[in-house]
Amino acid sequence: MRILLYSGKGGVGKTSIAAATGVQLARAGLKTLVMSVDPAHSLADAFALKAGLFDSATADPCQVREHLHVQEVNIQIELKRHWREIAGYLTTVLRTSGLGDVEAEELAILPGMEELSALMYVNQYRKQDTYDVIVLDCAPTAESLRFIAMPTTLEWYMKHVFPMERRVFNAVRPLVNRVSPVELPSDSYFANVKDLFTKLDGIDGILQDTRVTSVRLVSNAERMVLRETQRAFVYFLLHGLSVDRIIVNRVLPDEAVGSFLGGLRGTQQQILQEMHAYFDPVPVRQVPMFQEEVIGMERLERLADVLQAIDPDPCAVTREERPYAFERRDGVHQVRVAMPFAAKGEVGLFKKGDELVIEIGVLRRHVGLPRSIAALQPRRATFEGTTLVVELGEAS
Repeated sequence: MRILLYSGKGGVGKTSIAAATGVQLARAGLKTLVMSVDPAHSLADAFALKAGLFDSATADPCQVREHLHVQEVNIQIELKRHWREIAGYLTTVLRTSGLGDVEAEELAILPGMEELSALMYVNQYRKQDTYDVIVLDCAPTAESLRFIAMPTTLEWYMKHVFPMERRVFNAVRPLVNRVSPVELPSDSYFANVKDLFTKLDGIDGILQDTRVTSVRLVSNAERMVLRETQRAFVYFLLHGLSVDRIIVNRVLPDEAVGSFLGGLRGTQQQILQEMHAYFDPVPVRQVPMFQEEVIGMERLERLADVLQAIDPDPCAVTREERPYAFERRDGVHQVRVAMPFAAKGEVGLFKKGDELVIEIGVLRRHVGLPRSIAALQPRRATFEGTTLVVELGEAS
């Protein structure tokens, strides 16, 4: 099963591109699911689906045409399916603080619950071989990064914190519950957490497998959007994912020359040249601006025709190189990390346990080291083009 993840700055047209890609794949005979991972769902709007077509009682995938299904994760349903114990305990605590029932239930929906639920579905469909392709219509860049980082974060929590936390709570619960106005969570709460982790088992490896998962960054030919696309490119690389296409949406056609939009088209062409230079060898595809808003199956078909012309096989694996690698050159161990657009002064680097920690801006990336070099310390860091090379050696 292939997983195609579409992300980018809000408002660039990710949903339309993801939906049209789903149409293109279904026309090729591939059983395809287009899933919205954005809490502010707009996938049903893109397909112009009638109200009630999604089963509000189950929120299961809905077939919109042959080989093509659409799914929007419904957090209220997911709370009952997967988060019952966790949400129930949080609601009880919030009610104790004086909040009303409705407010408590709303606040019990923690950030990340919807994204984790979507990951559980992806993992389930992969294990059951339900679809040939899953197209993920992701939230804007920051939320997308949280989406793909969650499995690693949860794995760290389950490995380092969860067992101790569960033992401590079991030991002190009888005493604390006698004197505290709020009872500690029961063991069923921790069992719920463990069950969720089990359902996510292996998804982090799937997301980082370049033969399975590919990231497509959707952008516009605008300066501010370009900057965010560059940052997203770096951040996805640092999380171990492969970005294999940049899709520039809403490019003005030649007919705009000499019109009111002529100046804007000239600026777009200049930015497009810069984008080709920035992202090379990752291909930059251009999608023209349509005269009408891309809503409904007929217009998605037209957009799918455009995508077919510029990218006949969206499932093709075009990039398998790892965003970071471990090597030994001239007797020196190296960690080589692809970091385009990052200057030396912008990168923070230190060692923590058996991990190499890299910081770019507010993002921190933990690169787990193989056991053979886990005891070594970073000695020197240099840039070779757009690759950060960190040399490791014995502690002096």
